[in-house]
Amino acid sequence: MKRGKKYREALGKLDRLQHHSVDKAVELVKEVSFAKFDETIELALNLNLKKSQTVRDTVVLPHQFTGDKKILVFAKGDKAEEARQAGAAFVGDDDLIEKIKGGWLDFDVAVATPDMMKDVGRLGPILGRRGLMPNPKTQTVTMDLTGALAELQKGRVEFRSDKTGVVHLAVGKVSMDVSKVVENIGLVIDEVTKRRPPETKGEFVKTVAVSSTMGPGVRVAVGE
Repeated sequence: MKRGKKYREALGKLDRLQHHSVDKAVELVKEVSFAKFDETIELALNLNLKKSQTVRDTVVLPHQFTGDKKILVFAKGDKAEEARQAGAAFVGDDDLIEKIKGGWLDFDVAVATPDMMKDVGRLGPILGRRGLMPNPKTQTVTMDLTGALAELQKGRVEFRSDKTGVVHLAVGKVSMDVSKVVENIGLVIDEVTKRRPPETKGEFVKTVAVSSTMGPGVRVAVGE
């Protein structure tokens, strides 16, 4: 893959083989960022997982960096009213299902009560591809709509290992203070480590790297 001139210049400022402490790595990412917009800082954890294993959960980052999320809730009756009171942007049942089938996807997160999942499941091909399908593992299938929406509005995000055993997660913006990004990274690493499969032998987190949206990755010394 051919990289642009600015990327190559940024890469030239780094020693790609050197591992840094988390705070130093974030400083370097900020230093070599070159885009005209406020780039997102991304964390990548390469985990020691077998092909059959997946690490998946949610975390509320202590320092937020995204705007308000448009939360959609599939619910009926009293639960629909609870969702409205809790601040959901869109609430409904069959009407929203049909709207989504028609191509509408103007929301960031979908939540559902358990009784709705039989019908919502028909949206699997649409929502699943975009990571929007409600799921009990991410606490987006729940009867506690007030609690779920409160955490989502605080910035609860999902992390999930891909087929190669890598967890990718946005942890901040280039414009943020280094200390805030470092705190977000530390919490993510701690939460991912807690999900280590009990049968895993040896080192669980093999490599750690941080990068900006457009910039090169900076290696982090595991455990620092």
